[in-house]
Amino acid sequence: QVQLVESGGGLVQPGGSLRLSCAASGSIFSINAMGWYRQAPGKQRELVAAITSGGSTNYADSVKGRFTISRDNAKNTVYLQMNSLKPEDTAVYYCNAPQGGWGPGYFGSWGQGTQVTVSS
Repeated sequence: QVQLVESGGGLVQPGGSLRLSCAASGSIFSINAMGWYRQAPGKQRELVAAITSGGSTNYADSVKGRFTISRDNAKNTVYLQMNSLKPEDTAVYYCNAPQGGWGPGYFGSWGQGTQVTVSS
């Protein structure tokens, strides 16, 4: 069974930074692109960043230039470095493996997510 465990969220002021981590089971991590999703209150879950097994990255326009996705294949871990955070980045952040590199489908089961709150 695929397991995804997110961590690193918290409360940060606008303009601040956070680094999220996602530990994934090896069966999914080694063969698939991995991505970070977020879901804000009252909104649909959206994919904001993805990285292929080879290291190619893709970002939603809303986070491009501010967020950086990376992966450590030896640790089966994917990261999301979030800089210049805005209140509209407030959401629960999840990781998963988007089908075809950018979805809309995905391979894994959703974890608990990690809450990111951007507020002064």
